[in-house]
Amino acid sequence: MGTIWQPTLAEGQGPKYKLVALTIREGVTSGALAVGDKLPPVRELAWQLGITPGTVARAYTILTDEGLLEAEVGRGTFVAPPQAAIREDVWNREQDSWIKELEISDTDAVSLFSPRLPDMGQVALIRSALRQVADVPGEELMNYPTRDAYAPVRQAVVDWLSHLALGPLSERDVVLSHGGQSAIVLVLQAILSGPKPVMLVEDLSYAGFRRAAEVLRAEVVGVAMDKDGVLPEALDKAARDSGAQVFCTTPEVHNPTGSHTSLERRRALLEVAKRHGLEILEDDCYRMGSARAPSYRSLWPEHVWHVSSISKELTPALRVGFALAPAGRSADLRRVAEYGYFGLARPLAEATRILLTDPRLKGICTDIRERLAEYVEVAVNHLGGHELQWSRDVPFLWLHLPPGWRAAGFCRAAEAQGVQIRSADEFALRDGRAPHAVRIAVNAHVSLRSFEAAMQRLRCLLDNPPEQISV
Repeated sequence: MGTIWQPTLAEGQGPKYKLVALTIREGVTSGALAVGDKLPPVRELAWQLGITPGTVARAYTILTDEGLLEAEVGRGTFVAPPQAAIREDVWNREQDSWIKELEISDTDAVSLFSPRLPDMGQVALIRSALRQVADVPGEELMNYPTRDAYAPVRQAVVDWLSHLALGPLSERDVVLSHGGQSAIVLVLQAILSGPKPVMLVEDLSYAGFRRAAEVLRAEVVGVAMDKDGVLPEALDKAARDSGAQVFCTTPEVHNPTGSHTSLERRRALLEVAKRHGLEILEDDCYRMGSARAPSYRSLWPEHVWHVSSISKELTPALRVGFALAPAGRSADLRRVAEYGYFGLARPLAEATRILLTDPRLKGICTDIRERLAEYVEVAVNHLGGHELQWSRDVPFLWLHLPPGWRAAGFCRAAEAQGVQIRSADEFALRDGRAPHAVRIAVNAHVSLRSFEAAMQRLRCLLDNPPEQISV
Protein backbone atom coordinates (compact mmCIF):
# COMPACT_ATOMS: atom_id res chain seq x y z
CA MET A 1 0.00 0.00 0.00
CA GLY A 2 1.21 3.49 -0.71
CA THR A 3 0.64 6.57 1.46
CA ILE A 4 -0.23 10.21 0.96
CA TRP A 5 1.60 11.14 4.18
CA GLN A 6 3.01 14.65 3.75
CA PRO A 7 5.42 15.24 6.66
CA THR A 8 7.12 18.34 7.97
CA LEU A 9 10.25 18.00 10.07
CA ALA A 10 9.49 17.85 13.79
CA GLU A 11 10.69 20.78 15.87
CA GLY A 12 13.31 20.31 18.56
CA GLN A 13 16.99 20.31 19.39
CA GLY A 14 19.52 17.66 18.44
CA PRO A 15 20.70 15.85 15.30
CA LYS A 16 18.39 16.03 12.30
CA TYR A 17 18.23 12.24 11.91
CA LYS A 18 16.62 12.08 15.38
CA LEU A 19 14.09 14.71 14.32
CA VAL A 20 13.30 12.66 11.21
CA ALA A 21 12.78 9.58 13.37
CA LEU A 22 10.53 11.60 15.67
CA THR A 23 8.54 12.84 12.66
CA ILE A 24 7.88 9.26 11.53
CA ARG A 25 6.97 8.10 15.06
CA GLU A 26 4.47 10.95 15.31
CA GLY A 27 3.04 9.92 11.96
CA VAL A 28 2.48 6.35 13.21
CA THR A 29 1.06 7.53 16.56
CA SER A 30 -1.38 9.95 14.92
CA GLY A 31 -2.58 7.38 12.39
CA ALA A 32 -1.25 9.29 9.41
CA LEU A 33 0.93 6.21 8.84
CA ALA A 34 -0.80 2.87 9.24
CA VAL A 35 0.60 -0.65 9.44
CA GLY A 36 1.74 -1.70 5.97
CA ASP A 37 2.05 1.85 4.63
CA LYS A 38 5.10 2.38 2.48
CA LEU A 39 7.47 5.19 3.46
CA PRO A 40 8.75 7.48 0.72
CA PRO A 41 12.10 6.52 -0.81
CA VAL A 42 15.06 8.02 1.02
CA ARG A 43 15.86 10.61 -1.65
CA GLU A 44 12.22 11.66 -2.02
CA LEU A 45 11.72 12.23 1.72
CA ALA A 46 15.07 14.02 1.93
CA TRP A 47 13.94 16.39 -0.84
CA GLN A 48 10.58 17.00 0.90
CA LEU A 49 12.26 17.82 4.22
CA GLY A 50 15.19 19.75 2.75
CA ILE A 51 17.87 17.54 4.26
CA THR A 52 20.48 15.05 3.00
CA PRO A 53 19.60 11.47 1.98
CA GLY A 54 22.12 10.15 4.50
CA THR A 55 20.16 11.78 7.34
CA VAL A 56 16.93 10.10 6.25
CA ALA A 57 18.67 6.75 5.72
CA ARG A 58 20.02 6.87 9.27
CA ALA A 59 16.56 7.61 10.69
CA TYR A 60 15.08 4.69 8.71
CA THR A 61 17.78 2.40 10.06
CA ILE A 62 17.16 3.40 13.67
CA LEU A 63 13.41 2.81 13.35
CA THR A 64 13.99 -0.49 11.56
CA ASP A 65 16.24 -1.64 14.40
CA GLU A 66 13.52 -0.63 16.86
CA GLY A 67 10.97 -2.63 14.90
CA LEU A 68 8.72 0.33 14.08
CA LEU A 69 9.61 -0.06 10.40
CA GLU A 70 10.61 -3.03 8.31
CA ALA A 71 12.65 -2.97 5.11
CA GLU A 72 12.02 -5.35 2.22
CA VAL A 73 14.74 -5.73 -0.39
CA GLY A 74 13.59 -4.38 -3.75
CA ARG A 75 10.27 -3.12 -2.39
CA GLY A 76 11.00 -0.39 0.14
CA THR A 77 10.42 0.48 3.79
CA PHE A 78 7.05 -0.11 5.48
CA VAL A 79 5.36 0.50 8.83
CA ALA A 80 5.76 -2.77 10.71
CA PRO A 81 2.98 -4.63 12.50
CA PRO A 82 2.93 -4.23 16.30
CA GLN A 83 4.35 -7.66 17.04
CA ALA A 84 7.59 -6.68 15.29
CA ALA A 85 8.04 -3.58 17.42
CA ILE A 86 10.64 -5.14 19.76
CA ARG A 87 13.67 -6.99 18.49
CA GLU A 88 14.57 -9.21 21.45
CA ASP A 89 17.48 -10.69 19.51
CA VAL A 90 19.20 -7.32 19.78
CA TRP A 91 17.92 -5.34 22.74
CA ASN A 92 16.43 -6.40 26.07
CA ARG A 93 14.30 -3.36 26.88
CA GLU A 94 13.23 -4.58 30.32
CA GLN A 95 16.85 -4.84 31.50
CA ASP A 96 18.03 -1.97 29.23
CA SER A 97 20.96 -4.04 27.97
CA TRP A 98 22.16 -5.75 24.83
CA ILE A 99 21.43 -9.43 24.42
CA LYS A 100 24.56 -11.60 24.52
CA GLU A 101 24.98 -13.77 21.44
CA LEU A 102 28.36 -15.48 21.90
CA GLU A 103 28.01 -18.89 23.50
CA ILE A 104 30.76 -19.87 25.93
CA SER A 105 31.70 -23.52 26.10
CA ASP A 106 32.94 -26.18 28.49
CA THR A 107 36.15 -27.70 27.15
CA ASP A 108 39.28 -29.46 28.33
CA ALA A 109 41.42 -27.80 25.63
CA VAL A 110 41.96 -24.16 26.63
CA SER A 111 44.08 -21.73 24.63
CA LEU A 112 45.52 -18.96 26.79
CA PHE A 113 47.85 -17.64 24.09
CA SER A 114 45.97 -14.36 23.59
CA PRO A 115 43.16 -12.63 25.51
CA ARG A 116 39.64 -13.37 24.31
CA LEU A 117 36.89 -11.01 25.35
CA PRO A 118 33.48 -12.04 26.68
CA ASP A 119 30.41 -10.98 24.76
CA MET A 120 28.68 -8.51 27.03
CA GLY A 121 26.48 -7.21 24.24
CA GLN A 122 29.08 -5.90 21.80
CA VAL A 123 28.22 -8.55 19.20
CA ALA A 124 24.68 -7.21 18.97
CA LEU A 125 26.03 -3.66 19.00
CA ILE A 126 28.32 -4.47 16.06
CA ARG A 127 25.49 -6.14 14.15
CA SER A 128 23.35 -3.04 14.65
CA ALA A 129 26.14 -0.78 13.43
CA LEU A 130 26.70 -2.90 10.33
CA ARG A 131 22.98 -2.84 9.52
CA GLN A 132 23.07 0.93 9.67
CA VAL A 133 26.09 0.98 7.38
CA ALA A 134 24.21 -1.17 4.87
CA ASP A 135 21.63 1.59 4.48
CA VAL A 136 23.97 4.53 3.79
CA PRO A 137 23.41 6.34 0.48
CA GLY A 138 24.87 4.51 -2.49
CA GLU A 139 27.36 7.22 -3.42
CA GLU A 140 29.12 6.66 -0.09
CA LEU A 141 29.82 3.10 -1.20
CA MET A 142 31.14 4.06 -4.61
CA ASN A 143 34.00 6.48 -3.94
CA TYR A 144 37.51 6.47 -2.50
CA PRO A 145 37.94 7.59 1.10
CA THR A 146 38.62 11.28 1.57
CA ARG A 147 40.17 13.13 4.50
CA ASP A 148 37.19 15.44 4.96
CA ALA A 149 34.63 12.65 4.78
CA TYR A 150 36.36 10.85 7.64
CA ALA A 151 36.47 13.87 9.96
CA PRO A 152 33.38 12.67 11.94
CA VAL A 153 35.04 9.29 12.48
CA ARG A 154 38.26 10.87 13.71
CA GLN A 155 36.27 13.15 16.01
CA ALA A 156 34.51 10.08 17.41
CA VAL A 157 37.96 8.67 18.23
CA VAL A 158 38.98 11.91 19.97
CA ASP A 159 35.76 11.84 22.02
CA TRP A 160 36.29 8.15 22.83
CA LEU A 161 39.77 8.92 24.19
CA SER A 162 38.74 12.13 25.95
CA HIS A 163 39.00 10.60 29.46
CA LEU A 164 42.76 10.11 28.99
CA ALA A 165 45.53 12.65 29.52
CA LEU A 166 46.89 12.78 25.95
CA GLY A 167 47.89 16.40 25.62
CA PRO A 168 46.55 18.71 22.87
CA LEU A 169 44.53 16.54 20.49
CA SER A 170 42.22 17.27 17.56
CA GLU A 171 40.70 15.03 14.93
CA ARG A 172 43.43 16.18 12.51
CA ASP A 173 46.02 14.36 14.65
CA VAL A 174 44.26 10.99 14.26
CA VAL A 175 44.96 8.44 11.55
CA LEU A 176 42.76 5.34 11.34
CA SER A 177 44.62 2.08 10.91
CA HIS A 178 43.93 -1.63 10.49
CA GLY A 179 44.44 -2.47 14.16
CA GLY A 180 47.17 -1.59 16.63
CA GLN A 181 49.94 -3.41 14.78
CA SER A 182 49.15 -1.47 11.61
CA ALA A 183 49.30 1.76 13.65
CA ILE A 184 52.76 0.81 14.96
CA VAL A 185 54.05 0.22 11.43
CA LEU A 186 52.58 3.55 10.26
CA VAL A 187 54.31 5.44 13.05
CA LEU A 188 57.66 3.76 12.45
CA GLN A 189 57.41 4.52 8.75
CA ALA A 190 56.85 8.17 9.62
CA ILE A 191 59.84 8.26 12.00
CA LEU A 192 62.60 6.01 10.70
CA SER A 193 65.01 7.27 8.08
CA GLY A 194 68.44 6.50 6.69
CA PRO A 195 69.99 3.29 5.33
CA LYS A 196 70.14 1.51 8.71
CA PRO A 197 67.71 2.94 11.25
CA VAL A 198 67.75 1.76 14.87
CA MET A 199 64.86 1.47 17.33
CA LEU A 200 64.97 0.77 21.07
CA VAL A 201 62.54 -1.58 22.84
CA GLU A 202 62.16 -2.96 26.34
CA ASP A 203 64.21 -6.12 26.96
CA LEU A 204 60.92 -8.00 27.23
CA SER A 205 58.46 -6.49 24.80
CA TYR A 206 55.56 -7.01 22.44
CA ALA A 207 56.78 -9.11 19.52
CA GLY A 208 54.99 -6.79 17.09
CA PHE A 209 57.71 -4.18 17.58
CA ARG A 210 60.31 -6.62 16.32
CA ARG A 211 58.10 -7.80 13.44
CA ALA A 212 57.61 -4.20 12.34
CA ALA A 213 61.36 -3.59 12.51
CA GLU A 214 61.98 -6.64 10.38
CA VAL A 215 59.58 -5.40 7.70
CA LEU A 216 61.16 -1.94 7.77
CA ARG A 217 64.73 -3.32 7.82
CA ALA A 218 65.51 -1.60 11.10
CA GLU A 219 67.83 -2.81 13.82
CA VAL A 220 66.31 -3.47 17.25
CA VAL A 221 68.21 -2.87 20.49
CA GLY A 222 66.86 -4.05 23.83
CA VAL A 223 66.96 -1.84 26.95
CA ALA A 224 67.19 -3.24 30.48
CA MET A 225 64.21 -2.81 32.77
CA ASP A 226 62.98 -3.50 36.29
CA LYS A 227 59.51 -3.75 37.84
CA ASP A 228 58.86 -0.04 37.14
CA GLY A 229 59.86 -0.16 33.49
CA VAL A 230 62.94 0.74 31.50
CA LEU A 231 65.94 1.92 33.52
CA PRO A 232 66.86 5.55 32.68
CA GLU A 233 70.61 4.82 32.78
CA ALA A 234 70.12 1.84 30.45
CA LEU A 235 68.12 3.97 27.99
CA ASP A 236 70.82 6.65 28.14
CA LYS A 237 73.57 4.15 27.28
CA ALA A 238 71.56 2.42 24.54
CA ALA A 239 70.67 5.72 22.89
CA ARG A 240 74.25 6.96 23.05
CA ASP A 241 75.79 3.73 21.73
CA SER A 242 73.25 2.97 18.99
CA GLY A 243 72.22 6.35 17.61
CA ALA A 244 68.60 5.15 17.71
CA GLN A 245 65.79 7.32 16.38
CA VAL A 246 62.85 5.99 18.39
CA PHE A 247 62.09 4.33 21.72
CA CYS A 248 59.09 1.94 21.60
CA THR A 249 57.43 1.32 24.95
CA THR A 250 54.22 0.14 26.63
CA PRO A 251 54.12 2.20 29.82
CA GLU A 252 50.51 1.79 30.91
CA VAL A 253 50.14 -1.99 30.65
CA HIS A 254 53.44 -3.61 29.83
CA ASN A 255 53.20 -6.63 27.57
CA PRO A 256 54.02 -9.32 28.74
CA THR A 257 54.54 -8.56 32.45
CA GLY A 258 51.44 -6.42 33.05
CA SER A 259 53.57 -3.93 34.98
CA HIS A 260 53.13 -0.16 34.98
CA THR A 261 55.66 2.62 34.49
CA SER A 262 55.25 5.18 37.27
CA LEU A 263 54.95 8.89 36.56
CA GLU A 264 58.32 9.50 38.23
CA ARG A 265 60.01 6.93 35.98
CA ARG A 266 58.27 8.32 32.89
CA ARG A 267 59.63 11.78 33.61
CA ALA A 268 63.14 10.41 34.11
CA LEU A 269 62.97 8.55 30.80
CA LEU A 270 61.66 11.62 29.02
CA GLU A 271 64.70 13.59 30.16
CA VAL A 272 66.93 10.93 28.58
CA ALA A 273 64.89 10.99 25.36
CA LYS A 274 65.16 14.78 25.16
CA ARG A 275 68.93 14.71 25.59
CA HIS A 276 69.35 12.26 22.73
CA GLY A 277 66.60 13.55 20.42
CA LEU A 278 64.65 10.28 20.66
CA GLU A 279 61.11 10.06 19.38
CA ILE A 280 58.78 7.94 21.56
CA LEU A 281 56.24 5.43 20.28
CA GLU A 282 53.77 4.82 23.11
CA ASP A 283 51.74 1.61 22.67
CA ASP A 284 48.54 1.84 24.70
CA CYS A 285 46.65 -1.07 23.14
CA TYR A 286 46.33 -3.16 26.32
CA ARG A 287 44.90 -0.43 28.51
CA MET A 288 41.29 -1.09 29.48
CA GLY A 289 39.49 1.79 31.15
CA SER A 290 41.28 4.68 32.83
CA ALA A 291 45.03 5.27 32.78
CA ARG A 292 47.08 5.30 35.97
CA ALA A 293 49.37 8.14 34.91
CA PRO A 294 49.52 10.88 32.27
CA SER A 295 50.65 9.60 28.89
CA TYR A 296 54.06 10.37 27.42
CA ARG A 297 52.19 12.34 24.75
CA SER A 298 50.74 14.67 27.37
CA LEU A 299 54.18 15.14 28.95
CA TRP A 300 56.06 15.77 25.68
CA PRO A 301 53.45 16.40 22.96
CA GLU A 302 55.95 17.46 20.28
CA HIS A 303 57.78 14.11 20.06
CA VAL A 304 55.46 11.32 21.23
CA TRP A 305 53.37 9.11 18.94
CA HIS A 306 50.46 7.33 20.64
CA VAL A 307 48.93 4.07 19.40
CA SER A 308 45.75 2.34 20.56
CA SER A 309 42.86 0.27 19.21
CA ILE A 310 39.46 -1.20 20.06
CA SER A 311 40.82 -4.77 19.99
CA LYS A 312 41.31 -5.22 23.74
CA GLU A 313 38.30 -3.18 24.86
CA LEU A 314 35.64 -4.22 22.35
CA THR A 315 36.68 -6.71 19.65
CA PRO A 316 39.80 -7.57 17.63
CA ALA A 317 37.67 -8.76 14.70
CA LEU A 318 37.10 -5.34 13.12
CA ARG A 319 40.86 -4.55 13.02
CA VAL A 320 40.46 -0.88 13.85
CA GLY A 321 43.29 1.07 15.45
CA PHE A 322 44.30 4.67 16.00
CA ALA A 323 47.65 6.39 15.55
CA LEU A 324 47.97 9.84 17.13
CA ALA A 325 50.67 12.10 15.75
CA PRO A 326 52.69 14.55 17.86
CA ALA A 327 51.84 18.23 17.64
CA GLY A 328 52.71 19.48 14.17
CA ARG A 329 53.46 16.02 12.70
CA SER A 330 50.02 14.88 11.57
CA ALA A 331 50.84 15.51 7.89
CA ASP A 332 53.72 13.02 8.08
CA LEU A 333 51.47 10.34 9.53
CA ARG A 334 48.63 10.97 7.07
CA ARG A 335 51.03 10.80 4.16
CA VAL A 336 52.25 7.34 5.19
CA ALA A 337 48.68 6.07 5.50
CA GLU A 338 47.48 7.59 2.23
CA TYR A 339 50.49 6.32 0.29
CA GLY A 340 50.08 2.86 1.81
CA TYR A 341 46.35 2.09 1.65
CA PHE A 342 44.46 5.37 0.92
CA GLY A 343 42.52 4.98 4.17
CA LEU A 344 40.28 2.68 6.13
CA ALA A 345 37.43 1.17 4.08
CA ARG A 346 34.46 3.54 4.15
CA PRO A 347 31.94 1.00 5.54
CA LEU A 348 34.38 0.02 8.30
CA ALA A 349 35.08 3.65 9.16
CA GLU A 350 31.36 4.42 9.36
CA ALA A 351 30.73 1.34 11.53
CA THR A 352 33.50 2.55 13.84
CA ARG A 353 31.88 5.97 14.12
CA ILE A 354 28.52 4.43 14.96
CA LEU A 355 30.05 2.14 17.58
CA LEU A 356 32.16 4.79 19.29
CA THR A 357 29.29 7.27 19.51
CA ASP A 358 26.71 4.79 20.81
CA PRO A 359 25.88 5.88 24.39
CA ARG A 360 25.66 2.26 25.53
CA LEU A 361 29.22 1.37 24.54
CA LYS A 362 30.89 2.67 27.71
CA GLY A 363 28.63 0.50 29.83
CA ILE A 364 29.37 -2.55 27.72
CA CYS A 365 33.11 -1.97 28.05
CA THR A 366 32.70 -1.68 31.83
CA ASP A 367 30.83 -4.99 31.84
CA ILE A 368 33.61 -6.58 29.76
CA ARG A 369 36.24 -5.47 32.29
CA GLU A 370 34.19 -6.76 35.21
CA ARG A 371 33.69 -10.11 33.54
CA LEU A 372 37.39 -10.44 32.74
CA ALA A 373 38.17 -9.56 36.36
CA GLU A 374 36.18 -12.63 37.45
CA TYR A 375 38.51 -14.83 35.40
CA VAL A 376 41.58 -13.02 36.76
CA GLU A 377 40.32 -13.61 40.30
CA VAL A 378 39.97 -17.33 39.62
CA ALA A 379 43.53 -17.47 38.29
CA VAL A 380 44.88 -15.60 41.31
CA ASN A 381 43.01 -17.88 43.70
CA HIS A 382 44.78 -20.91 42.24
CA LEU A 383 48.18 -19.49 41.28
CA GLY A 384 48.63 -16.72 43.83
CA GLY A 385 50.84 -18.86 46.03
CA HIS A 386 53.55 -18.48 43.39
CA GLU A 387 55.28 -15.34 42.12
CA LEU A 388 52.45 -13.84 40.10
CA GLN A 389 51.95 -10.36 38.61
CA TRP A 390 48.36 -9.42 37.89
CA SER A 391 45.77 -6.64 37.85
CA ARG A 392 41.97 -6.75 37.66
CA ASP A 393 42.02 -4.55 34.54
CA VAL A 394 44.69 -6.51 32.64
CA PRO A 395 43.56 -9.54 30.60
CA PHE A 396 46.70 -11.60 31.25
CA LEU A 397 48.93 -12.66 34.15
CA TRP A 398 52.71 -12.99 34.38
CA LEU A 399 53.96 -16.02 36.28
CA HIS A 400 57.57 -16.49 37.41
CA LEU A 401 58.22 -20.23 37.57
CA PRO A 402 59.52 -21.92 40.71
CA PRO A 403 62.90 -23.73 40.77
CA GLY A 404 62.83 -26.90 38.73
CA TRP A 405 60.91 -25.43 35.82
CA ARG A 406 62.19 -23.72 32.69
CA ALA A 407 59.72 -21.75 30.60
CA ALA A 408 59.87 -23.94 27.49
CA GLY A 409 59.50 -27.14 29.50
CA PHE A 410 56.59 -25.75 31.51
CA CYS A 411 54.76 -24.68 28.33
CA ARG A 412 55.18 -28.16 26.85
CA ALA A 413 53.93 -29.79 30.04
CA ALA A 414 50.95 -27.43 30.16
CA GLU A 415 50.06 -28.14 26.54
CA ALA A 416 50.14 -31.86 27.29
CA GLN A 417 47.49 -31.05 29.91
CA GLY A 418 45.37 -29.18 27.34
CA VAL A 419 46.46 -25.65 28.36
CA GLN A 420 48.32 -23.41 25.90
CA ILE A 421 50.37 -20.50 27.33
CA ARG A 422 53.22 -18.31 26.10
CA SER A 423 56.82 -18.58 27.20
CA ALA A 424 58.84 -15.51 28.15
CA ASP A 425 61.17 -16.44 25.25
CA GLU A 426 58.53 -15.19 22.80
CA PHE A 427 58.88 -11.66 24.19
CA ALA A 428 62.69 -11.48 24.29
CA LEU A 429 65.06 -10.36 21.57
CA ARG A 430 66.85 -13.08 19.67
CA ASP A 431 70.11 -12.41 21.48
CA GLY A 432 68.43 -11.43 24.75
CA ARG A 433 67.93 -13.39 27.94
CA ALA A 434 64.42 -14.30 29.05
CA PRO A 435 63.44 -15.14 32.64
CA HIS A 436 61.84 -18.46 33.54
CA ALA A 437 58.34 -17.06 33.28
CA VAL A 438 55.14 -17.45 31.26
CA ARG A 439 52.25 -15.22 30.21
CA ILE A 440 48.76 -16.56 30.89
CA ALA A 441 46.01 -14.78 28.95
CA VAL A 442 42.36 -14.74 29.97
CA ASN A 443 40.08 -16.63 27.58
CA ALA A 444 36.48 -15.65 28.26
CA HIS A 445 35.26 -17.69 25.29
CA VAL A 446 35.42 -20.75 27.52
CA SER A 447 33.29 -21.15 30.62
CA LEU A 448 34.57 -20.02 33.98
CA ARG A 449 34.45 -23.67 35.04
CA SER A 450 36.73 -24.71 32.16
CA PHE A 451 39.09 -21.81 32.88
CA GLU A 452 39.26 -22.75 36.54
CA ALA A 453 40.00 -26.37 35.66
CA ALA A 454 42.88 -25.14 33.47
CA MET A 455 44.24 -23.09 36.40
CA GLN A 456 44.05 -26.17 38.62
CA ARG A 457 46.10 -28.15 36.11
CA LEU A 458 48.72 -25.37 35.98
CA ARG A 459 48.84 -25.28 39.78
CA CYS A 460 49.43 -29.01 39.87
CA LEU A 461 52.37 -28.63 37.49
CA LEU A 462 53.82 -25.76 39.52
CA ASP A 463 53.65 -27.77 42.71
CA ASN A 464 55.28 -30.79 41.12
CA PRO A 465 58.33 -29.76 39.06
CA PRO A 466 60.12 -32.53 37.15
CA GLU A 467 62.90 -34.31 39.00
CA GLN A 468 65.20 -35.04 36.11
CA ILE A 469 68.98 -34.86 36.07
CA SER A 470 70.73 -34.49 32.73
CA VAL A 471 74.36 -35.56 32.32
